[in-house]
Amino acid sequence: MYVEFIRKADTASFIRCHLNAFAYFGGITQTILYDNTKQVVLERDQTGAPVWNPQFLDFSLRLGFALRLCRPYRPRTKGKVESGVGYVEKNFWLGAQFVDEADLNRQARSWLDHIANQRVHGTTRERPMDRLHQEQASLAPTPPIESIAVFLRESRKASWDSFVSYAGNFYGVPWTYAGQTVEVQADSVTVQIFSGGVRIATHPRSAQRGARFVTDQQYDGMPAGGAATRRTTHLAFQTEALPEVQVEQRSLAEYAALVAVPDAVSLDEVLADVFRGESA
Repeated sequence: MYVEFIRKADTASFIRCHLNAFAYFGGITQTILYDNTKQVVLERDQTGAPVWNPQFLDFSLRLGFALRLCRPYRPRTKGKVESGVGYVEKNFWLGAQFVDEADLNRQARSWLDHIANQRVHGTTRERPMDRLHQEQASLAPTPPIESIAVFLRESRKASWDSFVSYAGNFYGVPWTYAGQTVEVQADSVTVQIFSGGVRIATHPRSAQRGARFVTDQQYDGMPAGGAATRRTTHLAFQTEALPEVQVEQRSLAEYAALVAVPDAVSLDEVLADVFRGESA
C-alpha cells in the first residue's frame, strides 16, 4: 500500500502522487484500476466508451501502463478500490494529529513501513511487504526524471509585481518574466520555477500560507520609465543620495524690516470703523 495526502486533487497533483508511488514500489505496474475519477476519465460517450483525460492518458502512454476502469454501478470492482481507503480511514486517519502537510505525510510513510505493510493481509494471507518483494520483478523500471519532468510541473502566470502564486504562497521571479506563463515544480522542500525549460528561480517551500519570497536580483536592471513603470507603479526603488543644497541663512530682523507694521490701535476702534462702513 502507498498513501499520500494532498491539499488539491487536480490532475497535476494526481500524476505527481503516481510518480511517488512508483518510486515507493520500485517500479511501474502493468495495469492500474480506477474508480472513474475525473482525473482519469472525463465522461463516457453515447456508447459507454470512456473519454479519457488527455493529460493523464499521455502520462500513462509515456510510462507504459494500461488504464482500467471500474464498471459503473458494479460494487465488486468498486469495492477493490475503496477497501484500501476504508482501511486508512480507520487505522491511520482517525485521531491523527499533524502540523502541516509534510508532517502528515511523514507520519503516513512511517505507518506504511511499520504497520500497514507489515500486517498479514486478509486476502493474500501474506504481509504486503513480502508480497511486494515477490512481484517487483514484474514491475517496469521508472523512466529517468528528465523524460517525465513535464508531468511534475504546473503552469502559473507571474503577476505584474513578479511573483508566482503557488499553494497559498508567493514566490518571486526576475522582473522580466512579469505577466508571462511559467512552470512550477515543487516537492516538500523546494519550489522551482522554469520558463522554456530553463530554471529561473528556486525557493524553500513554505509550510504556512501567505508567505512571500523574493529571489536574488529580482528587480535588478529594471528601467525606471517606459512600459515597466506602468506595470510596477506600486514598487519603490532606492536611489543614490541627492547632493546637499546650501541655503543662505538670514536673521529674522532682516525680514521684519521689510514689513511695515502700523501703529497699534485698540480693538474698539477697529470695530467702530467696521460698523460705520469706513473700513473693512
